[in-house]
Amino acid sequence: MLVYLADHLSQYYSGFNVFQYLTLRAIFGVLTALLLSFVIGPEMIRRLGRYQIGQPIRDDGPETHLVKAGTPTMGGALILVAVAIATLLWADLGNRYIWVVLLVTLLFGVIGWIDDYRKLVLKNSDGLPARAKMFWQSVIGLGVALFLYLTAVTPAETTLIVPFFKDVAVSLGWVYVILVYFVIVGSSNAVNLTDGLDGLAILPTVLIAAALGVFAYATGNVKFAVYLGIPYIRDAAEVVVFCGALVGAGLGFLWFNAYPAMVFMGDVGALALGAALGIVAVLVRQELVFLIMAGVFVMETVSVMLQVASYKLTGKRIFRMAPLHHHFELKGWPEPRVFVRFWIITVILVVIGVATLKFRCVDGDRDDNDRQTIRAAGTG
Repeated sequence: MLVYLADHLSQYYSGFNVFQYLTLRAIFGVLTALLLSFVIGPEMIRRLGRYQIGQPIRDDGPETHLVKAGTPTMGGALILVAVAIATLLWADLGNRYIWVVLLVTLLFGVIGWIDDYRKLVLKNSDGLPARAKMFWQSVIGLGVALFLYLTAVTPAETTLIVPFFKDVAVSLGWVYVILVYFVIVGSSNAVNLTDGLDGLAILPTVLIAAALGVFAYATGNVKFAVYLGIPYIRDAAEVVVFCGALVGAGLGFLWFNAYPAMVFMGDVGALALGAALGIVAVLVRQELVFLIMAGVFVMETVSVMLQVASYKLTGKRIFRMAPLHHHFELKGWPEPRVFVRFWIITVILVVIGVATLKFRCVDGDRDDNDRQTIRAAGTG
């Protein structure tokens, strides 16, 4: 929104042209979302506490969690508000990718909000029925997948990029729709499963969002894309503003969600954040790298799948409790040790993910051709 205002004002003062720089707008997106979180957060927490919208605690979980009963929940709405406002202010609203990421994030947030509202306000312990939740997630996931497939401008937008191999890319065709669906819906539910300890889900989300912002910037810049051997997708660059807003809002929420948490994000935040990461990974064509960076979310999800499968097939449990973070708590690990170690794992995986930009097997002839293309792009 402010991009258009700055563009108009640049006719009278050339200094406003600085707002055309994508990196500057991404930085302002971070700061705006962070400031909004700090301003809105305390009042939102007070209101949630006043209306007794607090988290119920399972009796079969770790005993240390019993003290968390009644902690204000649905704080993820704070993240969504900050992300939406910051993105609308600093992004180019003529870019279709911006509307895609915003709509997917907010729609998954609506599903989570309905689930939280039924559980916390209406006191319906089941919340939104699992089938209904999965149905609406599928509708949104398939809807956005079909939209992206049908509106793709270049073949690169529907090509699967294999990390570590510069010359390996798979044209997906209609399989692209299936891939997008599983990435978005799977990521949404994976973050939701991980959101069980103070700060456990939000910091990995922030780190992955920052890394995906790097991929978005490189993918949308022809010189970087050619040099790094990744597909050039013009509209992808603007997504870095959304990623910046996600980082700022996430850090702002962590301020209140840090141990011991003053507020929990609830399904409204977890489902939306997972979907946001998934759709950004799809738009920048880095689904496999995203799988690496989201390793903590993956192992939490796999632990639940293995636990359920083992119990149904053998009647025995693999873990003391699933998801995995509860297993370590029941082994005697203090809660801070669990989430800090999971944070460390995420940092390592994100670094590996970003490193795939540079560690890519190439042949000499291709490298020479890339340099010639870069020179041509620079003089064009």
